[in-house]
Amino acid sequence: MTTDEQTISRDLTERVRALIAQHDPNVTDPQEFLGARFDAGLAWVNFPQGHGGLGLPQSFQSQVNAELAGAGAPGPDSGRNGIGLGMAAPTIAAFGTEEQKRRFLRPLWTAEHVYCQLFSEPGAGSDLAAVATRAVRDGDEWIVNGQKVWTSGAQNAHMAILVARTDPSVSKHAGLSYFLCDMSDPGVDVRPLRQITGEAEFNEVFLSDVRIPDAHRLGAEGEGWRVATTTLNNERVAIGSGAPREGGMIGKVAAAWRDQPELRVPAMHDELIRLWVEAEVARLTGQRLRQKLAAGQPGPEGSGMKLAFAGLAQTISGFDIELHGESGLRYEDWTMCRPDHVDFTGRDPGYRYLRAKGNSIEGGTSEILRNVIAERVLGLPPEHRVDKNIAWKDLPR
Repeated sequence: MTTDEQTISRDLTERVRALIAQHDPNVTDPQEFLGARFDAGLAWVNFPQGHGGLGLPQSFQSQVNAELAGAGAPGPDSGRNGIGLGMAAPTIAAFGTEEQKRRFLRPLWTAEHVYCQLFSEPGAGSDLAAVATRAVRDGDEWIVNGQKVWTSGAQNAHMAILVARTDPSVSKHAGLSYFLCDMSDPGVDVRPLRQITGEAEFNEVFLSDVRIPDAHRLGAEGEGWRVATTTLNNERVAIGSGAPREGGMIGKVAAAWRDQPELRVPAMHDELIRLWVEAEVARLTGQRLRQKLAAGQPGPEGSGMKLAFAGLAQTISGFDIELHGESGLRYEDWTMCRPDHVDFTGRDPGYRYLRAKGNSIEGGTSEILRNVIAERVLGLPPEHRVDKNIAWKDLPR
């Protein structure tokens, strides 16, 4: 650690101690404590000063998190507001005006504003640039009409990040704009979508003459694709590189192997070890990726991590079923409910197996991610795209 880094580290420790001294986490309301942490610049240390950060390298965030956790301080509600914290916040920090950062970042951090993502559509899932939801300018507002689908947590969301088409006369990538949408506005209709697990974790959202102030547009008009790419890159890094050692799916399987010796079959031992090693390689690769990206915005490399995560989770969940034998085929609680947050590894092996099927779709399909890796990481020739320079309104649909 350099002298400058040592100085920064000491300063952060002093800031954490001052925060704890002024707002004892044992007696302070968690939301109040999180607000004080934001005001102290300790929410995201790499964010600008005055907006939850101190303008420091992101690599120092782990020190802050560890020291606060050691003091028993509450952390942000990543279960209920993972989209807000992992996707909306870095996008607002990167493209928001000073007023937008001031208005939206603090309530996002404290979970006063829970976010959802209005990107995918029935006719534009894997091809996000083909979205048809239309936003038409009306003075200082935009009138939005369209349908979104596969929207996690929309039933609990206060705000949404929204991509809509503002100019159909240009190519599909050029005619998009990015908005922050109030989910309580008139014309927003959220309907549950029942999944293979029995839950309605996802929703379809209908937008009928929803009025969004132009002040809620993030980035320039027509810059929506660039802004959305930043959101998606953050999403893929968050999905693919966040598990601790023996976290996620492999943790469930390893625990069952240790705790239930009656399940052990010698022939499955080698397969378990292979999967454990692959999970550990993925974890360490994700750690290296986060370190590499600490000083800047995530790039296409995150697609590789998300792709690996999806395949590995599905393989391990299949092994989980085999390990448990007949009991692995049971699914104890196939009932319609609308959970508050996504539970990738909850309950029994049957649930985990079914839920893992969505891993290769959400956050970008595995097929699209392979294209991203081939073209933007490996530099291979791009696929031929006949619609690249054609106005969106002239494309066959």
